[in-house]
Amino acid sequence: MKKKLISVFMVAAFGASLLAGCGSNASNDTAATSTTEGATSDTTATEDGDKTTITVFAAASLNTVLDELIEMYNETNPDIEILTNYDSSGTLMEQIEEGASCDVFFSAAQKQMDQLQDQDNLVVEGTRHNVVNNQLCVVTYPDSGTEVTGLADLNKASSIALCDGTVPVGKYTRVALMNSGVLDEVEDASVYTTQEVSDALGGVEINETANVSATASAVAEGSNEVGMVYYSDTYGIEDQLEIIEVVSYDLSGNIIYPVAQIANEEATDAQSEAAVAFINYLKSDEATKVFQEHYFDTDVED
Repeated sequence: MKKKLISVFMVAAFGASLLAGCGSNASNDTAATSTTEGATSDTTATEDGDKTTITVFAAASLNTVLDELIEMYNETNPDIEILTNYDSSGTLMEQIEEGASCDVFFSAAQKQMDQLQDQDNLVVEGTRHNVVNNQLCVVTYPDSGTEVTGLADLNKASSIALCDGTVPVGKYTRVALMNSGVLDEVEDASVYTTQEVSDALGGVEINETANVSATASAVAEGSNEVGMVYYSDTYGIEDQLEIIEVVSYDLSGNIIYPVAQIANEEATDAQSEAAVAFINYLKSDEATKVFQEHYFDTDVED
């Protein structure tokens, strides 16, 4: 399988400004690949001396919690080097389909994992697990003076930051709007364009963001009056984002995050074993506690 380089320098200027103003949780406006000291950027699965290196592709909403978990994991597994690539699950799925080297995929939705497994045959059998659940939130910035009280009156906003339907948070928002009667019922809510959502809300201005971290940034810096993010995205930046409403699962449905090993023809046995071991760690009691601290719901069926 042809491997494509995922650049380690794709962190946009947005990331720097948000780190300064909002903490590290909303630091991924574009794809960001981070490495530990000594890692090379031109491969995903190589052995560097005594270290075994794997790459994890993860949804942008997992950035903060996964960085913390990797640091904890390395305390007892210093011989494992984990590179990360954060972006929307749809973008990551496309990168994997196009040949980007990836050992573990941690998605914010089942749809992208299903496609890699059922259509592309890229998920290693027996390694897929559901890890956490999340919830949609309507957020604004402190002292915004917004008249919006929740999903039911989003049309009162002067502007909304929202991902398109290919991004899980954008799809779940459309599902919630559909179940609220704002959008007509269709089989796949992700087909609704941003313009169609705007029209259904009376023509409100919508800033179509690349991923949920970009949405959080747009609201935190006051570029948009309200936005649709995950509950976990408010972790660490509570002073920058005010939660207007936590949307019920009855409206959005469950927001399950699955993880799995991705078939990587270039991976050695050691790298494959390291990928599976890290996936197992994400299901451990230690990891579960950290997910809970970051506002994820860990009461999920595997």
